Formats: sequence, C-alpha cells, structure tokens
Amino acid sequence: MRVRLPEERPAEPPTGFKIAHPMLSQDGTRAGFTGVSLGGALPYGVLDEAHCVYGLRHRAPHRRCDCGFHCVHEHTAAEAMLCTAEHRSAVLLEVTVLGAYIRFELGFRYARQRVRTATVGPCACGAVAVALADAGWGRPGWRGFAASCAGCVRGRTAVSLATFARLGGEGLRVRAGGGAVPGAGDGLPEGLGVSELVAEAALLQARLDWFQSQLARLGDRGSGQG
Repeated sequence: MRVRLPEERPAEPPTGFKIAHPMLSQDGTRAGFTGVSLGGALPYGVLDEAHCVYGLRHRAPHRRCDCGFHCVHEHTAAEAMLCTAEHRSAVLLEVTVLGAYIRFELGFRYARQRVRTATVGPCACGAVAVALADAGWGRPGWRGFAASCAGCVRGRTAVSLATFARLGGEGLRVRAGGGAVPGAGDGLPEGLGVSELVAEAALLQARLDWFQSQLARLGDRGSGQG
C-alpha cells in the first residue's frame, strides 16, 4: 500500500531563506547565484526551475532523490550559516517557493523559486559593500563575485549592487548588510547611508585611481629608456 503525503494548497506561495554566491555571466549580461552545497555546480537565475543534479530525468523535487532547490523557514537559521569560514563570502537570499514542494521541519525542497532580495555582507576589510567584485573563482561561463567596498575593488571586474539587481531582473532587490561606514566618526551625520549614486561614484573613482597609477608606472618606464 502506497502512503500518500498530505498536500498543501496555500493561498500564497511560501517564503524561505538561503545563502548563495552571486554570479555574473562571462559576457557580463546576466546575474545569478549558485548554491553552497549540493547544487553548487549549477548556477541559477533569479527566477528559475530546479533540475536533478545527478542528471536523472525525473522532475524535482523527487521523493526518492535529494534534488531541487533548498531553503529554510527562518531568517536567523540561514544567517547563521554565514558564520562558517567557507560561507563568509555568500549572500543571504529571501526567496519565494514556487511549484511543488516538500516540507521538512527546518525548510523546503522545491521545484521553482524566485529570488526576491539578496543581502550582501561587508567587504573582506570590514567596510560596507558598495559593489560585487570578481572573487577569483567561477563555473563554466560564470564568474563568482563577492562583496567589495570602493577601496578594495581596484582593477577587478565589478558591478554596483544596483547594476547586479538590474542584470538579475525579475524585480530582484540587492542591498548592503552590515559593515563599517568609511569615515564614520569623522564628522559625518549619524546614520548616514551610502546611496546608489554615491556607490557608483566611489566605484568609478576607485577604477580611475587604479588606471592612473598604471599610466604613471608606464610613464616612468618610458622615461627611463631614454
């Protein structure tokens, strides 16, 4: 006798939380994410459908497989995963669970999802992130990105948080999480935030400074050859 699992028919799609690494396509036209565990080899878009990571032809999530998207019910449970060393560069996602899903005690395994919000942690130096920059790793056709402040971007490929959200599409919102505000305590008004316009300007200034330093080095070499 086959046991049937209880079916849920919620009035609205459930909400869940997870962590993932931001990704940018090789041509720089698409933004997405990749998981930190089982599905880490398969980057996905802001609105996407799960596929079996083992290459089997069944639909995800299958009861006898562990394929499908995964998320937890509680924001704090997902945030706690960011404390581990291997996940420090990941971002916190708020997702809408779509399609068929299997409910567990701590979360869902499900067929489709929409990433609603991505919260980016601080730069590795501790400052508030204003951009996502090339992290030095990737997947075929995709580059892994990580939080960066304006001073740490230097010559790396980078996009502002607003640009990443635009490339992701589907109404994605990307916001900066905690971190130290550069110049805090130096006379700036308390609680002053970094607007997207200021973030873009800081990012462009960091790139300009790097290019100017490279031009200066080339000029020094040229004068030495005479």
